[in-house]
Amino acid sequence: MTTQSMARTRGAVRGDGGTGLSRTALTALAPAVWGTTYIVTTEFLPAGHPLFAGLLRALPAGLAALALTRTLPRGAWWGKAAVLGALNIGVFLPLLFTAAERLPGGVAATLGAGQPLVVALLAAPVLHERLSVWRIGWGVAGVAGVGLVVIGPDAGFDGVGVAAGLAGAVVMALGVTLTKRWGRPPGVSGTAFAGWQLTAGGLLLLPVTFLAEGAPPAVDGRAALGYLWLGLVGGLVTYTLWFRGIGALPVTSAALLALLSPLVAAVLGAAVLGQTLGPVQLAGFLLALGALVGGQLPPPRRGPRPR
Repeated sequence: MTTQSMARTRGAVRGDGGTGLSRTALTALAPAVWGTTYIVTTEFLPAGHPLFAGLLRALPAGLAALALTRTLPRGAWWGKAAVLGALNIGVFLPLLFTAAERLPGGVAATLGAGQPLVVALLAAPVLHERLSVWRIGWGVAGVAGVGLVVIGPDAGFDGVGVAAGLAGAVVMALGVTLTKRWGRPPGVSGTAFAGWQLTAGGLLLLPVTFLAEGAPPAVDGRAALGYLWLGLVGGLVTYTLWFRGIGALPVTSAALLALLSPLVAAVLGAAVLGQTLGPVQLAGFLLALGALVGGQLPPPRRGPRPR
């Protein structure tokens, strides 16, 4: 096989139609956009209805994707789509919001940043991959970096909030790993695949939201813009990119891209809300970015053993 044909084969396996770098960049857009959720929630949406925000992020976007693609699951994919939608959206979002309400934002973000570590551990039993010390090391560095950026001296630790944050990291990590294992059915677009999961997760969130929060809040023009951003960009567009990326990239590399979410939130907090990033926060920012980039690189090869 020639060098050119080998390159074409690798490109086909990646499924990116180009370079792995372009696929990584597109996938990274998803957690980067998710990093805007905090400022949109606090500055645009009515307070006290985080689950309603999660519901509007998931269900309308999922139904829109189904209407656009006109593609429904078949056979075993009804069950698989329900499981993935529950893990990635329907169960994850309530845990995320519980942690956010009971913990300082920095503590909640740091617990969520543990997701790549869980993915690296799950890749062995679920995907039958060798346990990668390389990926685990970058995952630890990423958690440490995010912690330095977002945990302040007044951080508190509520037991229920910590449990919810850890459970959320595990649930999403399992969803990411199973998404990688099951792949995407042949002939099904990324938009349709995202639509299945958003709809399934949104339907699961629907009764939980109204039982926990009661009637929906009043929505003015500013809130409508916020919900539109969360649903259209933060829901339909980003989950389509995210699930495509999980299918094309090594699963632990994709999971490490999630570190962008708290980092973008910190940058927006400094730029828009006037929050200060001191030397410790900047050092943590560089450490987390280094972990994110390092996690995209292949592990170093060991040289031949001396005879």
